[in-house]
Amino acid sequence: MDSAILAGNSLRGVSEHVGLLDGSALRPARAEIRRLLRGYRPPKMHSSNRLEVVAGVGNTFGTLFRVTTYGESHGGGVGCIIDGVPPRLPLTEADMQFELDRRRPGQSRITTPRKETDTCTILSGVSNGLTLGTPIAVNVPNTDQRGGDYSEMSVAYRPSHADATYDFKYGVRAVQGGGRSSARETIGRVAAGAVAKKVLQKISGTEVLAFVSRVHGVELPDGAVDFDKLTLEQVESNIVRCPDPIVAEKMIEAIDKVRVKGDSVGGVVTCIARNVPRGLGSPVFDKLEAELAKALMSLPATKGFEVGSGFSGTLLTGSEHNDEFFVDEDGSVRTRTNRSGGIQGGISNGETIVLRVAFKPTSTITKSQKTVTRDKQETELRARGRHDPCVVPRAVPMVEAMVALVLVDHLLQQYAQCQLFPVDPILQAAPVTKESEPTPV
Repeated sequence: MDSAILAGNSLRGVSEHVGLLDGSALRPARAEIRRLLRGYRPPKMHSSNRLEVVAGVGNTFGTLFRVTTYGESHGGGVGCIIDGVPPRLPLTEADMQFELDRRRPGQSRITTPRKETDTCTILSGVSNGLTLGTPIAVNVPNTDQRGGDYSEMSVAYRPSHADATYDFKYGVRAVQGGGRSSARETIGRVAAGAVAKKVLQKISGTEVLAFVSRVHGVELPDGAVDFDKLTLEQVESNIVRCPDPIVAEKMIEAIDKVRVKGDSVGGVVTCIARNVPRGLGSPVFDKLEAELAKALMSLPATKGFEVGSGFSGTLLTGSEHNDEFFVDEDGSVRTRTNRSGGIQGGISNGETIVLRVAFKPTSTITKSQKTVTRDKQETELRARGRHDPCVVPRAVPMVEAMVALVLVDHLLQQYAQCQLFPVDPILQAAPVTKESEPTPV
């Protein structure tokens, strides 16, 4: 089929179906396409004679457990579509709301003062408290908008923010609040992460917990947290989400010091995943740590990722760094140390997964900074609006959500590929937690 006719028919179909333009308005465009494609012979196609163009636009994450987020910071609302959730999973809005309340703004003096309840509504995919196996739509309205706070930013670019790069890419952007580059986009991730956490807990007793381990120059010492005994209550016991109360007070002081000056600081979030089944992840391109790195580095303001010993492992020799194997009292193959961070060869080994994510200082500050305008004039900008002086306390549930999304996606892949046929009971037996027996699939 002639490609120019294909293009013309496609344009005509869009205009007639959507109703945005009449056919006459598109005639010049169709003529131009015919001119450009004259003489062009498309590659041979299958008998369906369909030419498909697949474009990655970066709003969907996952393979079997797929999440698409939508919405801008100051638009009508934000949310997500979650596809691939197993049917018959008990799920209510309260499950998501608990996690969204941990992420929401206005929690304390060290977070943005924007007042949003972040109340979620499940629009589809759940009936009588059980998932249907169909797409789950979740919506959260924006209620506390102050678009006027961004009048200066509509003209001048905020240093180190996404204002300039969005213009470079799209030629247009949502000025208020940064649009899609705002951390408000993560509401959809956190809602989906709540569902992922429920699946993980039901199937394998997997628990994902994150906490703040550094704020600016204040760092939690190595070994200060017992990963086997860490609880959510310890993490949530203070406004900075550091499980050590003494270090937490120092972190809060560091944030307060820059907050009153209109400045910001960054930090590090450490995340652990306990009772992770063995065998998650795939060799080469889809290694588990690679998937985790992509997921976590997709969060706003992230600048670094480590798993296990991370960069500090480069200071050790092989004999110092290797995790030696042994057989425990239950007959399971374990490692005596965990410098690998629970992942070897890109596949989970059953030990606790340990990773760290570095967050830069918040880009939007009220200090005067040199910048340029959209029409390329040098100027100074003193930003207004409501912004976190340090993003790491509110990033904790975001990190947990992305880790849970990766793990549940690979859990589904593991069942799909490696557990269709009888497994080897010696090599492939997954650890079963005392708290949660595995649910048959």
